[in-house]
Amino acid sequence: MSTLAKPREVASGYRAGRTLPLGVELVRQLKRRRTMVMFGILAALPVVLLVAFQIGGGPGPGNGRVSLMDTATASGANFAAVNLFASAGFLLVIPVALFCGDTVASEANWSSLRYLLAAPVPRARLLWSKLVVGLTLSLAAIVLLPVIALAVGTAAYGWGPLELPVGGTMPIGTATQRLAIVAAYIFVSQLVTAGLAFWLSTRTDAPLGAVGGAVGLTIAGNVLDEVTALGDWRAFVPAHWQYAWLDAVQPQLQWNEMIQGVAVSITYALVLFALAFRGFAQKDVVS
Repeated sequence: MSTLAKPREVASGYRAGRTLPLGVELVRQLKRRRTMVMFGILAALPVVLLVAFQIGGGPGPGNGRVSLMDTATASGANFAAVNLFASAGFLLVIPVALFCGDTVASEANWSSLRYLLAAPVPRARLLWSKLVVGLTLSLAAIVLLPVIALAVGTAAYGWGPLELPVGGTMPIGTATQRLAIVAAYIFVSQLVTAGLAFWLSTRTDAPLGAVGGAVGLTIAGNVLDEVTALGDWRAFVPAHWQYAWLDAVQPQLQWNEMIQGVAVSITYALVLFALAFRGFAQKDVVS
């Protein structure tokens, strides 16, 4: 004779979807010292570059070729574009790895992870809240840099059109839209780093290990992309497309390479996020 499974008792008023609200988690992360320090560094970078240009007399063309860097002092829009160009390869990797890699591992390191799950916060809900907040802070960091750079550059060099390296100018309204596209593309391209950091954060109790591992693997991808012997296989390396956004600061906006870069980044990111959720659901949490 079969017996019916006893229904699981749930406290009155308990709703799994209401545990660890996004707003609460966001406030918790914003109050952390590492968040304020990272935003402070990103806000200070445009000022540092401005001082460097003032001391050095501004960039100049080298080898007879004009690059985006050579137009940094032409206008505020150019200064903002140069800040993104100088930061996209490495500096912007760090806040993404920090905000997504430190989030779960830090709870384990503080021995508070098991208490969150005992609240009870469902594991999928906890990861979802952590991931959304981590990506939100990452996006805020990527947007903060060009916004501050545009303000600093405008104060120093004036509000004017974007001077293009290939010649000609772009109206300031169009330039602002293009810079928004650039920031959005950089964020999407950094989703691979976010996925690596978040997955590692669910596998280790050491926040530094998760953050450092994600940064290290991202650097390894950059090195791998430099191996020309790989030929067409480099197209499957996310780093191969990290500067595809340069097509957005051309007279005619080109989408082909950015679309390919977005497809590669999102594919890797979804796989890594899925691995994080799957592994954490089966993990024995003791810290």
